[in-house]
Amino acid sequence: MSSTALRQALPNFIALLSVTAGALFAQPNPAAPFPYPEKLDYHIEWRLITAGMANIDISRTSASTWETKLKLQSAGFVTKMYRVDDSYRALTDGNFCGATAILDAQEGKRHRLTTLNFNNARRKLAYDEKDLIRNKVTTKELDIAPCTHEIAGALSALRMLRLDAGKTATIPVSDGKKMVTARIEGQEREPIVIGKTTYHTIRYEAFLFDNVLYQRKGRLWIWMTDDASRLPVQIRVRLAFPIGNITLMLDKNEHQ
Repeated sequence: MSSTALRQALPNFIALLSVTAGALFAQPNPAAPFPYPEKLDYHIEWRLITAGMANIDISRTSASTWETKLKLQSAGFVTKMYRVDDSYRALTDGNFCGATAILDAQEGKRHRLTTLNFNNARRKLAYDEKDLIRNKVTTKELDIAPCTHEIAGALSALRMLRLDAGKTATIPVSDGKKMVTARIEGQEREPIVIGKTTYHTIRYEAFLFDNVLYQRKGRLWIWMTDDASRLPVQIRVRLAFPIGNITLMLDKNEHQ
């Protein structure tokens, strides 16, 4: 290249370096406010071993309807003891109030197909469970509150709630067998380190155990990022001996 051509190209080269440096050292954009379509991948730990994987896929099916898919699978040593292969799909409205939900649960020697149908106009919830091993069907109808959530929708509703530390709220939620107004407590801000990433979170406790929604004794905590995305980076269930703590930790999240 001639000296004249070099002098002409140099300003463009410097400008390109400036743009590149600006992109490298610029502050990241603020997190987008939830809700939006996304995929969340978690690994599950129990007794310091990887016990399984959980995948959540949230997508829009229309301008006012959300679809949430959850896949839960055991792994490794846990599969040899008690194999879990659950698939869950829920349709909700724009506020994640329940419409329909289907759970195909293969757990140990059991295989059950459960369907929830929310009739919000009548404030009724129809529950249908088919035991595919014993060929047995269980049906039930519940009275529900306006905008009652199924379990996955309740998590999304909490993300939209933007509850601060030190505050409490209630969320109507049902598993089809029982409808409750669950208390959610914002406990404190807490940094959570997963892998090489530190998340600044608010820790919440959802009171669903001890004869609230579930009979068994236990506690449920959810750590959500303290920003507009309200990303659930860690979920922990503490049950009585011999199970103890089961923890879901975020591996990957993708905006769609």
